[in-house]
Parts: sequence; C-alpha cells; structure tokens
Amino acid sequence: MNEIRNYIEKNGLSPGDRLPSERELTEHLRASRSSVREALRAIELLGLIETRRGEGTFLRMYQPYHTVELLSAFILQDPNTRQDIVFSKSIIEKEAAKLAFSHVTHKEIKELQNVLNNQKLDEKQAHYQFFLTIFQYAENFLLKKIWLLLNDFSYTIENVSYNKQFYQLLVHIYVEGQYEKIEELFSGLFRKGCLMQTDESSDIK
Repeated sequence: MNEIRNYIEKNGLSPGDRLPSERELTEHLRASRSSVREALRAIELLGLIETRRGEGTFLRMYQPYHTVELLSAFILQDPNTRQDIVFSKSIIEKEAAKLAFSHVTHKEIKELQNVLNNQKLDEKQAHYQFFLTIFQYAENFLLKKIWLLLNDFSYTIENVSYNKQFYQLLVHIYVEGQYEKIEELFSGLFRKGCLMQTDESSDIK
C-alpha cells in the first residue's frame, strides 16, 4: 500500500486519473501480483480508488465518510472513545473560532447569520454549515480536515449539536469583538466531561 501511495505521489496522479494495471504495478513495484491485488482491494475499501469494468482502476476524491463507515463499528464500541470524539471536536471548534476571530468582518458575520436564519437546515446541517463557515475564516486546512472526520464520527454516535443560543452568542462575540469570551462560551458546553444542551452559556454577556 505504501509503495502504491508513493507511486501515485511520484507520478502526480490526481482523482480521476487511471492507475496502471495489476500486471504493470507488479512489474514496477517488483512485488507479487497477489500482494498488489490485496493492496488495491484495501485501498478500494477505503474509498480511495474505484474499478470500472473494462476501463481499469481510477483514483477517487477522498470522502471521509468512507473511513467512518469502515471504522465506526470497531473504534466506537468503547463509551470513553465516543465521548472523547465529541469532546475533541468541541475543542477543535473552539480553536477554529479563535483563529477566525481576526478575519471576521461584517460580511462574514452576515454569512453566519444567514446560516442561523436558514429554516431549510435541520440542527445537524445548521451546525455543520455554521462551523464549516468558521473554518473557512480560520484558514487552517489541516484543522479543518481533522474536524470534518471527527464531525462525521460524532454523528454515528448521536446528533451532536449545540443549543440555538450558543451559535447566536458566538456571533454576538464576533460583533462585539470580545475574543476572551470565546473560551468562556465553549466551557459552558461541558459539565463533568459531558456535552450539555442547556442554556448554561446564557450567562455570557
């Protein structure tokens, strides 16, 4: 698998590009055909490649949910792991909110308010779109990728979102330029290590 990954990087292949045949990879990597075949099957299981009958094997655009579907049945059996995922996601959202602070202008505030006012979005969709917008302002691609994966995992556990007032308060913090209030707002989400869906955060003025 590592050799195939290196081959993809070395040859600058992108989603949609065709991979060499099993025979060609066997010759190029100097590996047995069975090893190449099993590696390709594993990579396909992760959703990174697809085989089209009569055409060959092609790279796919990575979608986090493929990994989630594959691993959630195993790693989410432990209740502590499930709670850790929710808690970690919240920490990353807090840091993104801080990173985005200096980039938020009236235009960005309007975009966040539009998400909150969009009646077509359910709680899960609104949470996703709200923080996806914040991550765009945070300008940290790696943090965003980690959050996307944790976010997908969290929804295999339960519909994890915050109360409506939380999002409004975060927008208010941006409007008022109260950076120090971000930490306080997020700390209200947890009590004894559990995600809270209460009005606890309403104490922030």
